[in-house]
Amino acid sequence: MTVKKSTCELCGRSPVDTTVHHLIPREEGGSHGPTAALCRTCHKQIHALYSNKELAVRFHTIQQLREDEKISKYIKWIRKQPAETILRVRKSNRQKK
Repeated sequence: MTVKKSTCELCGRSPVDTTVHHLIPREEGGSHGPTAALCRTCHKQIHALYSNKELAVRFHTIQQLREDEKISKYIKWIRKQPAETILRVRKSNRQKK
């Protein structure tokens, strides 16, 4: 589900099209749990870096995501990008295995 022109709860860029991110992935039992409005690039980056199991156990809040080294470096970089830019995201080699 896409919400038009909002602020991404992870990177803070605005105005961006946002998607609903289940903080605990649906396949890990989070269908009716808390969600966050994330820009498409941040949403893709989270799923490219972490498995659903990791998201459910270690990164089930925006604050926990922001505190992780991989995401914090990414956030520092993405905040410098224009809000209307949608970037290509590739899965990390660790996630491909």
